[in-house]
Amino acid sequence: MTIKPKYDFLIVGAGLYGSVFAHEATKAGKKCLVIDKREHLGGNVYCKNIEGINVHQYGPHIFHTNDKKIWDYVNSFVDFNRFTNSPLVKYKEETYNLPFNMNTFKQMWGVDTPAEAESIINDQTSSVTVKPRNLEEFALSQVGTDIYEKLIKGYTTKQWGRSCSDLPVSIINRIPIRYTYNNNYYDDTYQGIPIGGYNKLIDGLLDGVETELSVDYFNVKTDEKYSASTIVYTGKIDQYFSYKYGRLDYRTVSFEHQVLDIPNFQGNAIVNYADKEIPFTRIIEHKHFEFGTQPKTVISKEFPKEASDNDEPHYPINDKKNNDRYLLYKDLSEDENNVIFGGRLAEYKYYDMHQVIASSLKTVKKLI
Repeated sequence: MTIKPKYDFLIVGAGLYGSVFAHEATKAGKKCLVIDKREHLGGNVYCKNIEGINVHQYGPHIFHTNDKKIWDYVNSFVDFNRFTNSPLVKYKEETYNLPFNMNTFKQMWGVDTPAEAESIINDQTSSVTVKPRNLEEFALSQVGTDIYEKLIKGYTTKQWGRSCSDLPVSIINRIPIRYTYNNNYYDDTYQGIPIGGYNKLIDGLLDGVETELSVDYFNVKTDEKYSASTIVYTGKIDQYFSYKYGRLDYRTVSFEHQVLDIPNFQGNAIVNYADKEIPFTRIIEHKHFEFGTQPKTVISKEFPKEASDNDEPHYPINDKKNNDRYLLYKDLSEDENNVIFGGRLAEYKYYDMHQVIASSLKTVKKLI
């Protein structure tokens, strides 16, 4: 006698992809169970409240999109504030604005007009006459020597643990250059942070959905208690297939969180550190995401490193070796019956939050 599965969907991972899928499927009358091996919901958008400040435990998450439907969707669960990402970057004793704009060029060269800045950049990029073969050549072809050497080279080498000449162009894709005094990092129409933190968004999505924490899918996948007609898998695709073709490489980040008995440490949410001698890539001051006025502040230093099996993977390393290996796993995934692979780890692809949500919505709507 065939035993009917207990759930319509077993959703492995309580991050944005899994939470959106669970919400929509539950709304459509499907029975869902969301499991996560961590002790909290939300995946990498999880926030911990420290001294009344919502601390982004896995690095800063700034929501931005041009898609009004996605913006309205997330705002239906929690109101978002008007935070605008305007990071700074320190090199030696110098401080520059990001993205590269007239403020940056004024700080770098003392120029006052777009024509002056454009002339310097054109002079410094004119020597690059061949199609860029790597990130270093691409950056030099876009912004020239000064900006590359000071603001890109050291930071990127730390972030990826590889020389810029060994990194593919795809990692950086494009370098925004603005000949206006505009420090808004994103061009997107909509941008902000959930008022009260990302936990409110996740709680809204998973309201009424059955969840279990500290449950590793690979320990329970044959347990009848977790049986389901369809599995929605958001974990590492290579792990799902027992690393048959070898491990996919990831970079991760370790965090050093500090509570400081002062109201304001750096005056900005994000400050990058471009010197290669400084081991961390940036310092996050979390209260500035929500314009906090608390008497204390919390900062986080980010230390990038190669991800081991015990680390939370953050960034797929989409070089040729890894992309070719991923395609082997993707071929295997297409032969899996009743398993959906979605999200950054399962698709070995860097997604912004709005892209994860859009992908999950598209997938679940096809099924229900």
